[in-house]
Amino acid sequence: MRRKDNSPREYALTIERLSHEGRGVGHVDGKTVFVADALPGERIQARVTRRHRRFDEAATETLENPSADRVAPRCAHAALCGGCSLQHLAPAAQIAHKQAVLIELLKHQGNTRPIDILPPITGPLWAYRRRARLSVRMVHKKGRVLVGFREKATHYVTEVIQCAVLHPAVGERLPALRDMIDSLSIREQIPQIEVAVDDDKALLVIRNMATPTEEDLRRLWAFETETGLHLYLQPGDPASCTPVSAPVELHYTMSGIRYGFRPGDFVQVNAAINARLVEAAVTMLAPGADERVLDLFCGLGNFTLPLAATGAASVLGLEGEAALVERARENSQANGLSNVLFARADLFTPEGVAPLAGRPFEKILLDPPRSGAEQVLQTLDLSATRRLVYVSCNPVTLARDTAILVRDRGFRLQSAGIVDMFPHTAHVESITLFEPRR
Repeated sequence: MRRKDNSPREYALTIERLSHEGRGVGHVDGKTVFVADALPGERIQARVTRRHRRFDEAATETLENPSADRVAPRCAHAALCGGCSLQHLAPAAQIAHKQAVLIELLKHQGNTRPIDILPPITGPLWAYRRRARLSVRMVHKKGRVLVGFREKATHYVTEVIQCAVLHPAVGERLPALRDMIDSLSIREQIPQIEVAVDDDKALLVIRNMATPTEEDLRRLWAFETETGLHLYLQPGDPASCTPVSAPVELHYTMSGIRYGFRPGDFVQVNAAINARLVEAAVTMLAPGADERVLDLFCGLGNFTLPLAATGAASVLGLEGEAALVERARENSQANGLSNVLFARADLFTPEGVAPLAGRPFEKILLDPPRSGAEQVLQTLDLSATRRLVYVSCNPVTLARDTAILVRDRGFRLQSAGIVDMFPHTAHVESITLFEPRR
């Protein structure tokens, strides 16, 4: 029989630090407690929301001494919505926290420290998100549909009236979007809506698990006319996306290079930060006219095309998703870049990486997904590599891959810095430069 836990459900504690995911960390009777929306140095009364054998999770009930770094969240939903976790922390303190997380993980898991710490790459704090996934759920107790982000640590949907981090074309129209979805006959068969914004238009991809009626289509058309938002329906996989009315071409422009993309394609969330990140990566690599450049996990050519435009001898972009490879080829042709090639390669398998063995490149850029680049880093021919730039969206796998480069492949970590791609969240994006020790 399981013993009843008589531990208190509420207790007072002092917050000692922030966890990597941005929660306050304290201790009660030797047990670690993670507290949402709490900051270091604060004395709080906490309510336990979930109990585990080794730690508790809790929410702040009362706050006795607010931290000097505490600010009032701009968003009315910040305490509940899982879209942001750090709106209560001053922006400068957010940057300092993310940098500390990066350096700590590099030290303890990568067993190294950068020779130089780069200035953070920062940009707009609000209205920066051009990509997002909104959850949709019919809640019968409320008698209507909810549209928003998931609540913190639950599967419930926060009903968001206005989102301060979404592009205003969408973030300021959420109630109208909710009412339109609520009016459809298939409202219970719509689980999510993807947001895609380019340089001058916004598009919503509605995931529909049932076929809309003619009346539904009329309501969707009317919503397009009233709001200027472009609507697509996606009844199956991403290839099934079809416009409700007329198709639109999405694009963004950086440093004179035009990138076309389609609904569902991966593009960086924050356009302003992406431009500064690409500029920094190209400057770090500084490819010469006689150098070969390799861009791994290249997507639709976000870094590849600017690297080719610098006049490198040749640039090879490899990507695992066939549709993105095709888009990258289209973009290189549209921009008249003849010194760049794209190919599909599964960079997570020995078979996909094997063709890279024995193919030296002077400059290498990696921008992997959250799982990192372990397989490819163990296989790459680095005999001729003078600089390797690693753009990471996960400091944990970056630290693991750093250990491979430093311990096993003869490189040193020259510089590292954070990239504030997701302000007001605990997400840590970074850019690092590796050079051979020889």
